[in-house]
Amino acid sequence: MIEVYDTLPQIAQYILVLFGVVFCKLLFNIISPSLTQQSAFSFYRFYCQQLAEKVNKDKNSDSQRNIAGFIATVITITPLIVIVWLFEEFIAVPVIWQALLLFTTLGSFNLNNLGKTVATQLNAQDKYQAKQTLSPWLSRDAEQLSPIGISKACIEMLLLRKIQQQFAIGFFFIFIGPLAALSFRLLLETHYSWNLKHHQFRFFGRFIAKITNLLQWLPSRLFFLLLILTSMNQNSLLFWRLVKRSFFTNNNSIVIAYLAYILGIKLGGVAMYSKNKLRRESFNDQGQQPQAKDIIATIKQLNLVMTLAIGILISIVIVIAILVKQST
Repeated sequence: MIEVYDTLPQIAQYILVLFGVVFCKLLFNIISPSLTQQSAFSFYRFYCQQLAEKVNKDKNSDSQRNIAGFIATVITITPLIVIVWLFEEFIAVPVIWQALLLFTTLGSFNLNNLGKTVATQLNAQDKYQAKQTLSPWLSRDAEQLSPIGISKACIEMLLLRKIQQQFAIGFFFIFIGPLAALSFRLLLETHYSWNLKHHQFRFFGRFIAKITNLLQWLPSRLFFLLLILTSMNQNSLLFWRLVKRSFFTNNNSIVIAYLAYILGIKLGGVAMYSKNKLRRESFNDQGQQPQAKDIIATIKQLNLVMTLAIGILISIVIVIAILVKQST
């Protein structure tokens, strides 16, 4: 088995490692469902928050905050990546090290259970408990959310975290390598900590927001294409015409918009960040307000996308294995 693995090209090896790690994380969630990946980068987020308090001063000008955010990003992430890269030289079994890095880097696979729990609590009219369950996973303020707001926030959270912490990280791991996946996750966590939607980070977090959005552009568009393929119907062409103007924007708006049209609901719009009301872009204003059942529909739709992605990767591995066998 090991001999066969060693004969495969690196991309096929990375795909197999990804499958193994995903299986282990799913198994881990079944065994210990109360433990999530939410805590894996908690110390790093704490460090980012403390660093921002030190260097993101109110007395600084806007340009100084921009520069401070850039420097803080570089001095935070670069040493960590260099240390991991140097440590890799001492690893006797690279595949174990790769799997370990990927296991740490991939986001939680308990998102589906989380969404179902929130939907169940909303159906039971337990708004308080639904907010308590969802709040640790949100960047926005959750205290004033209505049941509609909770449903909308949960749907957007599920979509973005699946794209960013699962799909994009898997993409970077397969096509570039473990260090690229780890680098992206660190950038992502830094972006979460210095989210420019919060008033105090609107300049300090600008660089990290731009670089994170730029890096996830291609994975996000691949995810968008898979979303189209898993939701084909007579309205698909219309939906594409409505969202195509956002294809080259440096954000995830196109994916959120397309999901809103698929489900027939409104997404985006006003949200509270650090007690300040922020008017974000809204999607499908003619749709219905999100409800608990739409959370379940979102989970099912995202599962289809992930299943299709896995099917494509399996096909790639099979084709590569056949070609390798024929060449030998």
